[in-house]
Amino acid sequence: MSEPHPFAPNFEHAFSIGIELAGIQWIKPSSRGETRAAIYAAEGWVDGPLLKGKVIPMSGGDFPLVRPNGVIDFDARYLLEADDGAVIYLQNVGYRWAKTPDIAEKMSRNEDVSPDDYYMRVTPRFDAPEGPHEWLTRHVFVGVAEKVPGANRIHYFVVR
Repeated sequence: MSEPHPFAPNFEHAFSIGIELAGIQWIKPSSRGETRAAIYAAEGWVDGPLLKGKVIPMSGGDFPLVRPNGVIDFDARYLLEADDGAVIYLQNVGYRWAKTPDIAEKMSRNEDVSPDDYYMRVTPRFDAPEGPHEWLTRHVFVGVAEKVPGANRIHYFVVR
């Protein structure tokens, strides 16, 4: 067995976000020949050891690009409100793809599938006010996401 790399990062669960989605609009095909969608972040929650609060209703959404090969390229932007009232801007970029065409079909019909049947990862960036949430703007995060019917759940890990 090989030794761990001396610079291997450590990951700490910071919080999870549950986002209810609504109001999907499609641009098919877009001017680039792909499919673009717009989906509102209707409401949601934030819960974890390092941050608690809510998704501010209708404060943004996701504008995914669906590539011809089935890969979804996310670009989501919305606002969080921490339990102390601080407003935090979040931008997620990342990818989702199904491991088989059957799973892709189920996901396109908004059916429940196992997280083992697809890849869904995001890299967030935050803009937070000075004070107790400023740490969000000084760290790299990785999000491991779950697609559930009508919603996404994303589990964020801070890279230490």
